[in-house]
Amino acid sequence: MAAQSPGDSPPRDNRESSGLDESQLEKSILRRGLATPAEIEACKAERKRRAAAKPDAPKGLLEIMVETRVLTQGQVNRLLQEAGETNRKFQIPGYQVLQRLGKGSMGVVYKARQLSVDRVVAVKVLLDSLAQNKEFIKRFEREAMIAAKLSHNNVVNAIDAGQVDGHYYFVMEYVEGVTIKDVLDKNKTFEEKEALRITLAIAEALKHAHQRGLIHRDIKPENVILTKNGEVKLADLGLARITDDEKWGLSEAGMAIGTPYYISPEQVRGQTDIDIRADIYSLGATLYHMATGKVPYSGETPNEVMRKHVDPKVVIVPPDHLNTNLSGGLGMVVETMMAKSREQRYQTPDDLILDIKCLQRGESPMMAGQKLESLEALAEGESELETSAASEEELLELASHVNSRNNVIAAMAIFLAVSVITNVILLTVH
Repeated sequence: MAAQSPGDSPPRDNRESSGLDESQLEKSILRRGLATPAEIEACKAERKRRAAAKPDAPKGLLEIMVETRVLTQGQVNRLLQEAGETNRKFQIPGYQVLQRLGKGSMGVVYKARQLSVDRVVAVKVLLDSLAQNKEFIKRFEREAMIAAKLSHNNVVNAIDAGQVDGHYYFVMEYVEGVTIKDVLDKNKTFEEKEALRITLAIAEALKHAHQRGLIHRDIKPENVILTKNGEVKLADLGLARITDDEKWGLSEAGMAIGTPYYISPEQVRGQTDIDIRADIYSLGATLYHMATGKVPYSGETPNEVMRKHVDPKVVIVPPDHLNTNLSGGLGMVVETMMAKSREQRYQTPDDLILDIKCLQRGESPMMAGQKLESLEALAEGESELETSAASEEELLELASHVNSRNNVIAAMAIFLAVSVITNVILLTVH
């Protein structure tokens, strides 16, 4: 329990004056780790007991939590300030704000009606606390700009952007549905057929982005929406980047940008030359989670998880080993998507799309694993490993593979030579 600070102002009744949804405040308290579910329930019970004893003097839950020293008044004031900020309805010319949908790290999302065409849209508004910072404004405007470059059935499309009275916003397509994360959080997994359908849709979205020189950099279950009519939508372009923007890339050099469970090795290393293959890796990690119910690599800390993505000694358990209802073909596709060396992954979304369609027809994947059969790909992989400070073990593994192939070629050459000599001798005898 939190002790009350001497500098805190005395408790005040914030139940009616805040006008805020108590359930949202509870979620905020739990998310911040300010109290446990048991402490919240105990305070609710105390409020009920007091109301029964003295009905004419009811108190708000937050006030009870302060009096019982579960929260300090300072903590309550900050909670109310944040909640008030996220619940405020903004007036945007041409739009009627209907309700608040949720809050992210940078902004609040509202459901609204675009009056000119009478359609429901989603409006993301930059938080007031961030709108005073030029860097956050720049990032927010960049997200809107990148979203505007995309127009695809499998992407949440941008519609408008602007600024009103110091409030920065951009308008997006309104998508009603659940995320893959919502489903996984209920301890459910996806049947192979459905997992492939969803993955194909996102691969098509990545193809569209790739053609426009963009990378998403944060493909994960939370950013894939499944609509009520069966559509699949890729959302949240907050980390998206223009591939050939060298200045942008250099500004982020050495930074591990992405979500630990799904991040590609090159993103972990903070490389500046990230391309669409990073998104293919993250989509592979998402497919793995969908099909098995488990993340590819787990750990007690984000750093431990990210280290496993990079470490060549740590390999994923094949998905068809965790879920025996999955085909070996799906396992091959996932392992190719998540190859630690990007030269051994699918090189473009088109390659991935081809293999997914093969699996959907009940055929073996055509592209998966074929990279290892190409000496040219191996040579390119070796070059990349050298430039990214690869470990000695990785180089030895590549060398071993090349030597093995050379031994096979040499053996075949000897066999052919012996065959020719034998035929010549037989012809001479006859």
